[in-house]
Amino acid sequence: MKLKKRIRLGDLLVEHKFISEAQLVEALSEQKKTGRKLGRVLVENGYVSENDLLNLLSTQLKLPYIDVSNYPINAEVAKVIPETVARRYRVIALQNTPDGILMGMTDPTNIFAYDELVRLLKREVRLAVVKESDLLSAFEKVYQHGDQLKNLATELGEEISDNVFDLVSLNQSATHSDAPVVKLLESVFENAVRVKASDIHIEPDDDVLRIRRRVDGVLQEQVMDEKRIAAAVVSRLKLMAGLDISEKRLPQDGRFNLKLKDNSIDVRLSTMPTSTGESVVMRLQDQSSGLMRLDKLGMSESMLTRLRKAIHKPHGLMLVTGPTGSGKTTTLYAALHELNKPERKIITVEDPVEFQLPRINQVQVNNKIDLNFARVLRATLRQDPDVILLGEIRDKETAEIALRASITGHLVLSTLHTNDAVSTALRLIEMGMESFLVASAVHVILAQRLVRRICDNCMVPYEPNQGQKIWLENMLSGKEEPIALKYGKGCQKCNYTGYLGRIAVHELLEVDEAQADAMRCKDYVDFKNKAIASEGYEPLVISALHLAKRGDTTLDEVIRINGWIE
Repeated sequence: MKLKKRIRLGDLLVEHKFISEAQLVEALSEQKKTGRKLGRVLVENGYVSENDLLNLLSTQLKLPYIDVSNYPINAEVAKVIPETVARRYRVIALQNTPDGILMGMTDPTNIFAYDELVRLLKREVRLAVVKESDLLSAFEKVYQHGDQLKNLATELGEEISDNVFDLVSLNQSATHSDAPVVKLLESVFENAVRVKASDIHIEPDDDVLRIRRRVDGVLQEQVMDEKRIAAAVVSRLKLMAGLDISEKRLPQDGRFNLKLKDNSIDVRLSTMPTSTGESVVMRLQDQSSGLMRLDKLGMSESMLTRLRKAIHKPHGLMLVTGPTGSGKTTTLYAALHELNKPERKIITVEDPVEFQLPRINQVQVNNKIDLNFARVLRATLRQDPDVILLGEIRDKETAEIALRASITGHLVLSTLHTNDAVSTALRLIEMGMESFLVASAVHVILAQRLVRRICDNCMVPYEPNQGQKIWLENMLSGKEEPIALKYGKGCQKCNYTGYLGRIAVHELLEVDEAQADAMRCKDYVDFKNKAIASEGYEPLVISALHLAKRGDTTLDEVIRINGWIE
């Protein structure tokens, strides 16, 4: 294809009555002042919709319109165009065939861009029309600052000699922003925040460095050939976290705060010596995202009502249970946010303090100076609190103080690592607590997990396979219950995973008098039966199945949850 002349977009739109002459004159005037593309000015001013504009260009130029958000973009094909060129001309390579390269452009009338692409690629170029917003999202997925990271890694590798003393010297002096190691880390953090990663793993291997990000609970990997940079990166991170950079034989823990544009990121860092070097894992907590409210946790209305009733009781113990990374702390902070009133004295005992909250007295545990959970909790009781949040019940001493505090006029909120709500009370008894004390103290238990949410951009219905059908029949006790299941087929928006974000699954158990009596009598089988039969109780797997029915998650995620529970 060869573009002979530039089509005047404004005249086309006026001719087809999408805009008026007056609107065109006004848009041209604004374009002259701002330097923005005419099409973008017209769309942003509301004179014409982006879809109408693209359809008109597609028809007049006899070019296909391609929905990039659902197009299977090959990153290797796309990278035949350097990122700077792609962003300048708003173009992406979609297919590389013997007949030429298919390019998606937001403005295919730009003959200057077309000529530059032909000159750069020395190939026949075929054009298609694409939406700009989808194209910009595609850039983030395709390029992901990967070239920048590799270039910085190479630059840093060239600067570092094999002498360990030079390495330490480099990192102690690399405080200015131009240092390659600093720029590399900035790119790593920016990339992680952009994709909403919860963790960053930096892992040296025999001859490569692996940087992995956990997104929606799943790790995504990037491999760098410059293994020599691993020690420099780890040393720099240790300096940022205030750790001993000369200690490479023992694990260390630290934290630091990072400012990235409008984001304030709290980073908790852990190092671990391995046979190929020190491995670093960083947990990222976005402080600027704010606290989540109870009504945003994804609970059903009935469960939310019951939970609110429980946390507004004057005393008692509320436990939130689940594995690491299941959102327990988010739920507890949501409860604190609702309870945080001038008339209530609230004290938290945490390791570490996740969010700084106004009006709440937050204590950071420090085992190095023997400031442990039990010691702080005892001191807390002398501070006249109404509500106490205990980050985690870890041992018998802490559990006993928490239980006794909850039966002496305090509302205590805490977490425990158990599989479900029913087994939580029994877990306290296994830790050495008297059954009568557990029966009197524990009022409500909330178990939870996180499941991946289906990408709403590529969500489609599907029929379960034979194995899933058998599992459903067993789970529903043979009841004929039609379920319209969905899944994400994968698109550019979700990085072709089919999932985008996560949602919580909850199981709420309110300990009533009948259950408490069974516990006092140490009849734990009767307690379990009464708990399962209690009004409003619904197991985690059934709650997850409701989300699948609603189209929020897939049946595969529900089955995975069930596997964890069993």
